[in-house]
Amino acid sequence: MLTPNMLRILTAVLLALSLGAAPARAQFWGAPVARPPAAVKPPGQASTPPQTAGRPVPPAQDQPAPYDHDLQRLSEILGAIHFLRGICNSNEGQKWRNEAQTLIDTEAPTGDRRDQMVASFNRGYRGFQESYRTCTPAANLVIRRYLEEGAKIAREITARYAN
Repeated sequence: MLTPNMLRILTAVLLALSLGAAPARAQFWGAPVARPPAAVKPPGQASTPPQTAGRPVPPAQDQPAPYDHDLQRLSEILGAIHFLRGICNSNEGQKWRNEAQTLIDTEAPTGDRRDQMVASFNRGYRGFQESYRTCTPAANLVIRRYLEEGAKIAREITARYAN
């Protein structure tokens, strides 16, 4: 089930994809952002993670969600749009990268899920670097189709998993 915060983020991404403004400067993510230090536990409190049948239970954010595949695809689409809109001179700056960053930070702030979503964004960004060095009618068509597909994914996730 989507959290209220995630619902707001998906709605914002849906709106951004629906409006489909101009391109952003091309840039992909580098190394993952440093993780914050662990919280200090009060004296006497156990520091071991919860266990199930003798195995530690991963934190909730690392457990796969039923819509993870869709979120990864959405991240990939945002990466592709970020690159393509950049070469098509849309003057959007970091808009699509920021949308993806907000989505990822909200849904998977740390762990494997985050790494997979970042990898999807980067794959989408890099996927067109060999094919497009300048804006072409084909690039504009790809942008339009990705905006439509991304909006559809965001609508479907929201409709299916929101309260």
